[in-house]
Amino acid sequence: MNDTGTAIAWFRRDLRLTDNPALSAACEHARNVIALYVHAPEEDGEWAPGGASRWWLHHSLARLDESLRVRGGRLTIRRGTSLETLLAVARETGATRVYWNRLYDPARVAHDTQVKAALREAGLHCESFNAALLHEPWEVRTGQGVPYRVFTPFWKACAARLDALPRPLPTPDRIAAPPAIVASLALDELELRPRIRWDAGLHEAWMPGEAGALAQLESFASGAMARYSDGRNRPDLPETSRLSPYLHFGEVGPRQCLAAARNAVAERPSSRGSADSFVRELGWREFAHHLLHHFPQTPTAPLDTRFDAFPWDPNDAWLEAWQRGRTGYPIVDAGMRELWHTGWMHNRVRMIAASLFTKNLRQPWLKGAQWFWDTLVDADLANNTLGWQWTAGCGADAAPFFRIFNPVLQTERFDPERVYLRRWLPELARLPDKWIHCPWDAPAAVLAEAGVELGRTYPRPIIDFRASREAALAAYGSIKR
Repeated sequence: MNDTGTAIAWFRRDLRLTDNPALSAACEHARNVIALYVHAPEEDGEWAPGGASRWWLHHSLARLDESLRVRGGRLTIRRGTSLETLLAVARETGATRVYWNRLYDPARVAHDTQVKAALREAGLHCESFNAALLHEPWEVRTGQGVPYRVFTPFWKACAARLDALPRPLPTPDRIAAPPAIVASLALDELELRPRIRWDAGLHEAWMPGEAGALAQLESFASGAMARYSDGRNRPDLPETSRLSPYLHFGEVGPRQCLAAARNAVAERPSSRGSADSFVRELGWREFAHHLLHHFPQTPTAPLDTRFDAFPWDPNDAWLEAWQRGRTGYPIVDAGMRELWHTGWMHNRVRMIAASLFTKNLRQPWLKGAQWFWDTLVDADLANNTLGWQWTAGCGADAAPFFRIFNPVLQTERFDPERVYLRRWLPELARLPDKWIHCPWDAPAAVLAEAGVELGRTYPRPIIDFRASREAALAAYGSIKR
């Protein structure tokens, strides 16, 4: 360690101690480390964290403080603009160095550039690091030197660079806080948790924080990862990694996930195919950040500009029915109820729900993206934008045709025993497998025996699938040239 007094390790969405380059640099170059979190949601522009994300953030910050205290440190919490707060903490403590890990949302990129320049002008040593991605968004380009817009060649270029990545950094043994107490807000003063308690389901489903992230990664790597290739599309089975919120908040890093996948293959060579499939999904996360960096307008504007003229049909009643899980299409309603209860939805079901929303209901994709932003614990601007634009057909890597998911066929394929439907739609649970995913086709006697009355205990479909599909294709035909 170079004994240079005090350094600030500025935490944002990197709420972990292991493989944290900024924290490791602060511990290496300073005798005392101020672990600082500045609450400045206005600096995220129009994409300040939604309700579910704020809930997660509260508990993640609490766990981070606990981990720091075990190693001799503590978390300092302030509220205000980041630059003014960093300068104030440096003045109060005599800190001469500031370290942080980079964020890639457009508003944050512009803001961080200004912060770094101002801190250096004030005489502070500043360094920023990559802790969130396998590769920086600007590091991977086509042979023509332009950004990728198709995933497969992008991931091929990324995969060729994986072996050159550094190993994850170890957890610092000691994180020495300054001897004098630095003024800090109490976590509850940030008012991140809801005043009206709707978060019981989130508590049941999740354990925010680095310890929860590492436990989830270990559990997945030793179990479901071996079945991931096939299991990841099954919402009825616990075969996904469920690491997305931990990755978003930086409670675990992608290099740690990559290392876990490689270790799993070393222990079970037969799992290579599924482990590669999991790493490829990390690649989609990389692709999302690549697109957001190079096309910063896409959180609110289609990448495919033809969709500026797409004839959306905004309808507040349909929007509310979709949000509440009352569309009459069971797989969609089950997903929306899972989302409301747990702050998460299986990715296959996300695609089905988004397809019905943007294609059959022809609701603007941005309305759906905004709802997911507020209700998902893993709400991530890059991933959310990629997912919604991909499903709407207006983003990168879109299919050469206008893909419209059939909710009935999707259920038959990916929830074959209707376990997922029965879990989230108890009012339909007594219907036989043949009818539960399409109750509108069930004979009256079957509905009566199951206690289902369409239009009362469960809604009729708010739109005819076949007719709405034809209308969606016609709408696409009006712009595709």
